Amino acid sequence: MAKNDPKTSRGYRNKNPGNIDFNPANKWQGQVGRETTGSPPRFAVFETHEHGIRALAMLLTTYQDRHGLRTVAGIINRWAPPVENQTSAYAVAVSRALGNAPTDQIDLHDYETMRKLVEAIIRHELGGNPYDAATIAAGLKLAGLSPPALASGTVKAAASVGAAGVAAVAVVGPVLEAVGEALPDLAPLAEHSPAVGTTLVVLTAIYNVWRRLRRPA
Repeated sequence: MAKNDPKTSRGYRNKNPGNIDFNPANKWQGQVGRETTGSPPRFAVFETHEHGIRALAMLLTTYQDRHGLRTVAGIINRWAPPVENQTSAYAVAVSRALGNAPTDQIDLHDYETMRKLVEAIIRHELGGNPYDAATIAAGLKLAGLSPPALASGTVKAAASVGAAGVAAVAVVGPVLEAVGEALPDLAPLAEHSPAVGTTLVVLTAIYNVWRRLRRPA
């Protein structure tokens, strides 16, 4: 591994990418104890990286909801206090990742805002982000955060199908009008051919459905 590979970092080894201090009072989901190799042993250890990401997101949400911190400057000042960090530089780097100023209001219940904030903190704490998008998403999902439904491929596909359906109706409409006009003349043929009778039943059903769809709402 390269010298500065974030996978060699203490936070990565602990599966604790936010470097959250161990506190026995905090019963984090997936927390398995305190590290034993740190100097001094200080940080929490998690069962999986996803649980560590979850704890990071949950703690940030607590900063907003319980402590009223709604700016990057306020959040990072509590996350990494000046007594042991270059807090101002930390906040500037995180704000740049979010695309705003340290004093701008943010909402950590917004998925994209939380994702960007979590990834920026991980990069700062570990010296880079060793996690792929799927691992970050899995951790955020454990924290109750999922991408907006409108971003899903399913919804986009449904919209495309709907647009195609509108176009198809515009093309098929004149054909169905002609079918409707011809149905009375074709009815006698059904007496001599079961196949023709079945076809007429199907065409009549399609025509009737189409007429109902054309009615104004």
